[in-house]
Amino acid sequence: MKTALAILNYNGQKFLKNYIPSIVKYSSEASIYLIDNGSNDNSINFIKKYFPSIKLIIHKKNLGFCEGYNKAISKIDAELICIMNNDLTVKSKWLLPIIDHFKKNLNTAIAQPHILDLKKPEFFEYAGAAGGFVDRLGYPYCRGRVFNTIEKDLGQFDNTEKIFWASGACFFIRKEIFNSLNGFDSDFFAHQEEIDLCWRAFNQGLDIVSIGESKVFHLGEGTLQNSPKKTFLNFRNSLLSLLKNLPEKRTLRIIERLLWDYLAFLFFLLKLKPLHAFAILKAHLSFFKLSKKIKNKMRVNPINKQYYKINNLPVKYFLHGRKKFTSLLKNF
Repeated sequence: MKTALAILNYNGQKFLKNYIPSIVKYSSEASIYLIDNGSNDNSINFIKKYFPSIKLIIHKKNLGFCEGYNKAISKIDAELICIMNNDLTVKSKWLLPIIDHFKKNLNTAIAQPHILDLKKPEFFEYAGAAGGFVDRLGYPYCRGRVFNTIEKDLGQFDNTEKIFWASGACFFIRKEIFNSLNGFDSDFFAHQEEIDLCWRAFNQGLDIVSIGESKVFHLGEGTLQNSPKKTFLNFRNSLLSLLKNLPEKRTLRIIERLLWDYLAFLFFLLKLKPLHAFAILKAHLSFFKLSKKIKNKMRVNPINKQYYKINNLPVKYFLHGRKKFTSLLKNF
């Protein structure tokens, strides 16, 4: 199965220097593409000099995560494409279980490996862990990570399991499916765009899976870190996903979600993080500005309507003290 790794980069030479070597060494089953988003550091020259086997796709300016990939993927010659960050390391044979799964399971559209913390490899990493889900109001969580509680990898998720969304830090998608879904939604720019993409695939009755036999190691500090800009994008884009993809009761659920977001606003104020608090208000304003445009992209009569396993993640986590994935699913 013709496979390609597509690594998006923006001024990331320091990451490329540290992390590209393992990818080149242990990914002989795939071709490797570096998609450069208008870097003004030495990223392109570095790749040309030290890793000439890597194919370059160069954008003249920073198009963001979504459009950066959308414009590049049409130029990639592969059936299966891995969307991956530039701050990942891998180990021997990491690709084999994933490629084998796609060959044997034709309804699988998207899959991710387990994503572990590069600095603390015994723990899952925040961005995706062992595969993601959303609650009824669109709040995301993962097998191995709920809000800021991150579990150790004790083999508890070492299986192949259907999930709701795969992490944008590293996931595989059939190119045919990526094209049929019209790629990432460029209105998102970055953050949670993978949830929207996976939700659209889910709405079409396609499978998204997490493959525990494959593991990658993610630094997770390469882009925006824990900034107000990231808070803004996460809250806004989560609302955009709800508006686009909810099967029913859109207005009521979005109003309910907005109310819970205002509690998050108060939480950030109490934590003396006013920039994050006001980023939520900015996110809401931006959501309302984009809502008319997004409504034109709404899915009608999705095949799959039961998109959530739990009703209200903040209640389970903050009020009931359910901090781990398995405890969220219990009814007592």
